[in-house]
Amino acid sequence: MNLYYIIYKPYGVLSQFTKESEHHQTLKDLYDFPKTVYPVGRLDKDSEGLLLLTNDNKLNHRLLNPKFEHRRTYYAQVDGSPTPEALTQLQQGVKIKINKKFYLTKPAEAELLDHVPDLPTRHPPIRFRKNIPTSWIALTLKEGKNRQVRRMCAKVGFPVLRLVRVSIENLKLDGMAVGEVRQIKEEELKRLIF
Repeated sequence: MNLYYIIYKPYGVLSQFTKESEHHQTLKDLYDFPKTVYPVGRLDKDSEGLLLLTNDNKLNHRLLNPKFEHRRTYYAQVDGSPTPEALTQLQQGVKIKINKKFYLTKPAEAELLDHVPDLPTRHPPIRFRKNIPTSWIALTLKEGKNRQVRRMCAKVGFPVLRLVRVSIENLKLDGMAVGEVRQIKEEELKRLIF
């Protein structure tokens, strides 16, 4: 039987079940998942937000294979206020380094948010610097390279301070608490992501 879970992954938690060191928190610390499920894609330790876990190999292939180009949306709090030119660069694609090689990212949707998104407070909070303002951008990608959003934003001059994945296609984080885990039915999940 295929199983599906969504989780609001907290900051500081690894998107895996095995600790890399004694002080790391993993998904195993948040919930007693069945041994057959695993994360579809990852969020790095410093990122938060929507993570999907399943034992459905076909779904895993469909979501991770780049040819299907499924959409993932992130809210990124960045140092400074991105210029229209920086947003255009993000939209058109930027050269970043992946595994010591240059890679041109696919076109993305990028917009400066005119409000602070309604997200739970991060623990610990981001550093506060009185003389440098921060802004929020929404970035929607159709690919998922390692630390891609962070690399893209840094490349255009606006380093990421906080990063939250808020959706995978039409599956959204809305209303979930940090660390919350929900089991979801196959029909509902597939309606939202295909």
